[in-house]
Amino acid sequence: MMTKNFESLSGSFEKYFSFLNQKMIEEQLIKRGISNQKLLAAFSKLRRHDFLPMALHSRAYDDYAIEVFPNQTISQPYINAFMIEKLDLKGDERILEIGTGTGYQTALLCLLSREVFSMDIKENLKESALKNLKKLGLENFSLITADGRKGWPEKAPFDAIILSCAVSQIPQELMEQMSENSRLIAPVGLENQVLTLIKKKNNQIETEKSLAVRFVPMI
Repeated sequence: MMTKNFESLSGSFEKYFSFLNQKMIEEQLIKRGISNQKLLAAFSKLRRHDFLPMALHSRAYDDYAIEVFPNQTISQPYINAFMIEKLDLKGDERILEIGTGTGYQTALLCLLSREVFSMDIKENLKESALKNLKKLGLENFSLITADGRKGWPEKAPFDAIILSCAVSQIPQELMEQMSENSRLIAPVGLENQVLTLIKKKNNQIETEKSLAVRFVPMI
């Protein structure tokens, strides 16, 4: 009897979180202009609470960033969506992610590209993300603990680079690891951060600034 009650309760929670996830997609993403259908489908396949400690599950679908560990946050869902949409992914990209965090954004990128190379300077975050990604059965990713400023030169060049931490300026090492026709997006600035998109085409660099944001600084 207890097993049946537990299974019933688990099923109820799953339906509840599925409802909250869909509500998040409709109210926080679609109503704010996120229109890429593959990106929205990726959000539908994942559950944000699966990437958070159980104590934070009730806040998982709220419209803001959540501090998971001291000085370590999981980004606001809209910011995740906005940044990824700006990368204009077609599905065959090799992506470098700076700041693995809990692995939520990593999982989204895995669903939208060929391969994701993700790095975080904190070993505990890398291990946590690895467990979360393996539970989903994802395999098209590689994780390391390393200094994000230096990128991952052994795996370069990359078709897209995304930074989940703020920098005063884009490190030159990352610029050098961009392939032709690639894109890089990052929060740039320390006191006043702005999402900045870098486009590389014909060996020329274009810069596009958009949203004011607040990210933890790159360590």
